[in-house]
Amino acid sequence: MLEMKVAGIALDAITRSPIVLLKDASDRRALPIYIGQEQARAIMSALENQKPPRPLTHDLMVNILEAWNMTLERVIIHSLQKDTFYAALIVKHGDVKKEIDARPSDAIAVALRTNTPIWVMEEVIADASIPVDRDADEAEQQAFREFISNLRPEDLIKRFGGNDS
Repeated sequence: MLEMKVAGIALDAITRSPIVLLKDASDRRALPIYIGQEQARAIMSALENQKPPRPLTHDLMVNILEAWNMTLERVIIHSLQKDTFYAALIVKHGDVKKEIDARPSDAIAVALRTNTPIWVMEEVIADASIPVDRDADEAEQQAFREFISNLRPEDLIKRFGGNDS
């Protein structure tokens, strides 16, 4: 799993649909997730630290968690099936942990309100992320190719020892 942060909300140039954009800590990969208008507003209000006069749905959920002394431990975006992302809230109450199914947009909106980390499974990143820094990716690939091309069996034996059995 890789921890990701919300980079912001964008609009698809063609459909004008909102997209929440998650980025990894190194800003090398971005994960775009299409969301609804209401979820985009909820995420934006959390990013901008706006407090509504009355609790909205995600604020209500946070209030319930707090009232029952529950902690949102983490959000996990765990799969992508037929262009639909799936997420889970990992909620802790005392020693008991529960995994609660959620739409990624709702999970992100609650995570932002509780300063909870957002994790994404590697398979999801491999399937749906886009490179942000192609030059850094290419430089890393080139360095790895050079490392492999200069690698000799003796180096491995020296490093890891021979098999004497």
